[in-house]
Amino acid sequence: MSAEVSAVPLAARLRITETFLSLQGEAASVGWPTFFIRLTGCPLRCHYCDTAYAFHGGEWRTIARLTDEARESGARHVCVTGGEPLAQRQCTTLLTVLCEAGFSVSLETSGAIDAAEVDARVTRVIDVKTPGSGEAHRNLDFAVHGLRESDQLKFVICDRADYEWSRERVRAERLDARCTVLFSPSYRQLPAAQLANWILTDRLPVRFQVQLHKLLWGDVPGR
Repeated sequence: MSAEVSAVPLAARLRITETFLSLQGEAASVGWPTFFIRLTGCPLRCHYCDTAYAFHGGEWRTIARLTDEARESGARHVCVTGGEPLAQRQCTTLLTVLCEAGFSVSLETSGAIDAAEVDARVTRVIDVKTPGSGEAHRNLDFAVHGLRESDQLKFVICDRADYEWSRERVRAERLDARCTVLFSPSYRQLPAAQLANWILTDRLPVRFQVQLHKLLWGDVPGR
């Protein structure tokens, strides 16, 4: 651990809804055994949110304890998610400490909070809010947000209008040339095959994905 990080207060605390070992169900590391750290709290209220139970409650845990839990899980991959994890100030410290501990670290964030201070070693999976989410007005301008080549932009598509809005944004901003772009059907709102057909018809340079964990275990917490 570097001298800079060793000076970080490992006793710093975050409010945690749950930690668990599962298979990563989304993004580029889909399928890998992953230790998940779900932070409590979110300033957004997306219509399709599947983790509303993380809006309130939780318990305080130190960064040291969370790092130990990650080691004990035996997983090489760690995903910090929410809620909106960046709503807690110490989240960026946790991410850096996990990187220093040797984990492959990803962050699932809404993109409504500036992620510029996130350690460059972290894979940022940014959930771009579509009109169907009810929170599209919260999206940060990517010119300000500062996209990295390692970033992954996730568009959760609720219907045809969402698809067309997302398609035009990808084309207008040439997002596929800047980072990986993921299109995912909103669970139980849009048939996966329908979205796949739209992507193929338009020859859209995006990566189609479904939520693997929901195919395996359904819409349950901790899986």
